[in-house]
Amino acid sequence: MSRISDLVRVAAAGLTARKVRTFLILLGPILGVGAIVSAIGINESSKGYLKEQLQELGTDLIVANAQDSLGGFGQNPRIPEDAIGRVARLPDVTSVTGTFQISNIVTLPFEDAENYYRAFPVPVIATGLNLPTTMEVPMVSGRFLNEFDSNNAARVAVIGRDLADEYGYLRGESRTISLNGVNYGIVGVMDWVMLEPSMDSAVFITFPTAENDWEIENQDPSRLYVRAPTNTQQVSEEIPTVVSLGGPDGARTSVPTDLLDAESQVDESLNNLTKLMGGLALVVGGVGIANVMSISVIQRASEIGIRRALGHTRSTIGIQFLFEALVVGILGGALGALAGSGVVWLTAWMRGYVMVLSIPELIGWGSVSVAVAVIAGLYPSLKAARLEPLETLRLG
Repeated sequence: MSRISDLVRVAAAGLTARKVRTFLILLGPILGVGAIVSAIGINESSKGYLKEQLQELGTDLIVANAQDSLGGFGQNPRIPEDAIGRVARLPDVTSVTGTFQISNIVTLPFEDAENYYRAFPVPVIATGLNLPTTMEVPMVSGRFLNEFDSNNAARVAVIGRDLADEYGYLRGESRTISLNGVNYGIVGVMDWVMLEPSMDSAVFITFPTAENDWEIENQDPSRLYVRAPTNTQQVSEEIPTVVSLGGPDGARTSVPTDLLDAESQVDESLNNLTKLMGGLALVVGGVGIANVMSISVIQRASEIGIRRALGHTRSTIGIQFLFEALVVGILGGALGALAGSGVVWLTAWMRGYVMVLSIPELIGWGSVSVAVAVIAGLYPSLKAARLEPLETLRLG
């Protein structure tokens, strides 16, 4: 026990005697472990957030975009209006909504508002009447478009939540919105649409209104939103066939949650790159430990000579330096894990995630730091153990 306490005392004295050198030795393990822990923690936290979002959104929404007979999206392909009914009759389909985006329309909160607001183009979308149901999005205020609006081609509109915030729309307020100088009464504000962020700044009108005011050729949509709670993938594969029965144009389907999964995979690739860089930092840190400790052996040659003269064996000298490397690995790993955890906490707080950290991962990478430090300290320890008392006088 006394021998271990002597090793701890000597190692502590050796590390605290030259604080700058000790800091440089610690830097490699701290950066390496910190980078790896933060990468793993951020990745796991974002995965947890993604899973939570998928549970809230559901994984059963299908988007079908019109495409022409050659498989492209040019020449303004449309989905036949009667295809909506055919898709709705598919087993497992609970809701279908067709939409068509009208381009080059500039909005203002009211007529002659140029002096007060910035005029800018926003998506103006002709839509079916059950869009909130299909997208599973509530109304923030007011109501959505209804049969009366459609049958009378009424100049009424629903706006997205971001657009309402942009124009300072107050809940329940009687307001109009100007579309290329044509005024529409706002009857409701739709909440954020997680899977279609462009809708958050959009204006929604009925197909008959769009046909009357904006001279669209017909009420055929260019996109379908389909909700299929069960057998979603199978329904997604059946929709193009069902759509193409009505004419030369077909549809290409996708599930928006697939995009979220792809984004998660990209994030994971970036985190793997960060872990690789952290691993390289550990290796570089190990080389740094070996170099700095080798220099330390030369600088402490006199100390080594005196201890040898007092009867300390080669193994005792070697173990002392190896113990110093062990202390560096433990301290560097602990500080790196603490720094990485701090980065994960800050990132989770900024992004609204729930912080996720794996204790086994922390212990594991801390152990890697210790192993790298001990391996790096082997050569300086052997070098110190092999010094002869006469040689230490020459070096000292």
